[in-house]
Order: sequence, then C-alpha cells, then structure tokens
Amino acid sequence: MTDTPQPESQPQPARSRAVFSQEDFSLIRTAIAHYLREVQDKPESVKYANLYHRLGRVA
Repeated sequence: MTDTPQPESQPQPARSRAVFSQEDFSLIRTAIAHYLREVQDKPESVKYANLYHRLGRVA
C-alpha cells in the first residue's frame, strides 16, 4: 500500500466586511442629490443621476 499525499485543505478566506453601513448609503444619496442640482446642465449629470437611482435600490 502506498501513501498518496492528500491535498491539504485550504482554509476559506474570511468573509469581507461591508465598507458602508445602511446609514452611509442614505447620506451618500443625499450628497449626490445636492450635487445633481449643481451640475444639472453638464453632461456628467446623467452619470450622477443613475448613481442616485442605483443607491435608492440599496437603501
């Protein structure tokens, strides 16, 4: 009988912690709403508006 080396079990990486809290999403969304009023006539306002709406689905 030969000893076949068994693959060593790799420990699972620890689950990453959330970077933002639920309250943070609300604060960021409020800040983006304010900034949207500042850049409403500029082309990048569309990107900020999309971000604002995506954050609304998170919080």
